[in-house]
Amino acid sequence: MQETTVIRSIDGRLAWYPPGGAGQPQWLDNEQAREAFAAAWAGQRPALCFAAPGTAVRLRELQIAPEERRHLRKSLPYMLEEELASDVDQLHFATVELDRQRFGVALCEHARMVRWQQQLEELPLVTLWVPEPMLLPWHEGEWCLVLEGRQGVLRTGACTGLSIERELLPAVLDAALQEHGSPELLVLYGQDMDADIALLPAPLGERVQWRRGGFDSALMVGGAVEPVLNLCQGEFARRLPLGRWWRQWRVAAALFAVAFGLQLAATYADYRQLQQENLALRAAVEDSYRSAFPRGALVDPEKQLQRQLESLRGSGQSSGFVSLVDRVGEVLAKQRGTSIASINYNDRSGEMRLNIEARNFEAVEAIRQGINRRGLDAEMESSSARGEGVRARIRVGGRS
Repeated sequence: MQETTVIRSIDGRLAWYPPGGAGQPQWLDNEQAREAFAAAWAGQRPALCFAAPGTAVRLRELQIAPEERRHLRKSLPYMLEEELASDVDQLHFATVELDRQRFGVALCEHARMVRWQQQLEELPLVTLWVPEPMLLPWHEGEWCLVLEGRQGVLRTGACTGLSIERELLPAVLDAALQEHGSPELLVLYGQDMDADIALLPAPLGERVQWRRGGFDSALMVGGAVEPVLNLCQGEFARRLPLGRWWRQWRVAAALFAVAFGLQLAATYADYRQLQQENLALRAAVEDSYRSAFPRGALVDPEKQLQRQLESLRGSGQSSGFVSLVDRVGEVLAKQRGTSIASINYNDRSGEMRLNIEARNFEAVEAIRQGINRRGLDAEMESSSARGEGVRARIRVGGRS
């Protein structure tokens, strides 16, 4: 844990060890000390780890069949139920995979997890909770034991160890020898070499390496070995602090909601006004169209009126109504005694039909030929004598 700040509960009081564990722990049992810690942590922002007391956490390793891995979290309480004195519903379980078929397991009372959570509430967010035996340095074939006052912390494997009162340590070490066998080396941290070694059973007394120091000295050597067993799992896993964020930002959120509501209301009012104006404009357009073309279907007055104007205006590709009337009118003006009875114009075909009254058939034929000379195509559709004159129907269109 050389790059990690460790927070530890010692006799119910919180203390912290700076990265590397050098020096005595510094207490966190008053507001001033917590503020100083938060300021020191904010300067470098090292990783934070809570050393959960080993007296409250039970560690063990389990062999898990491949078919049980998927459902391990649900089945684990019932696998250990016969070994436990407490009701499994009151316990919190955490696991870590050591290899394909071996898992490390930690369990402690749910209520104790809640109390630790409350203790750490005023400190920077700590998301890594590791049982304190697993923070001791460990290598395959070695054990590590730290003696501090009336308590000892022992690590015997990747995920085995415990914290125990000093008086009970000889019995615990005998049980560990029977369960795990004798290690190649026992690294012992303490203050009085003769008194510390006197607590060890004979097999361990011959393989001990005594070092002066305590828990802080052990942290300097190494600390947790990967993979780390984190107690913050399940309902205690890290979650976003939504409640705290809401308390900090609720005033700004309320002001934003009011401003957004006012903007939404203003936008809707503008929309309603523009909608009314649009309906009034469309009604005016339709009235204008009907004043020019009172009959016929009304679908899109703007486009329909545009087409009507284009047909009357004419273009370089086809002769419109005005162009036809102009060119035909010049021919009719040269024939005295000739008049136009009616005109029908088809804007789709660009053709015009004239009903004319003339003095005789020769005048009608002269008009037809004159129209043809003007670059148009004039065709006599019918003619009949009427009194002293002649009435004829001529179709006039553009020459193809």
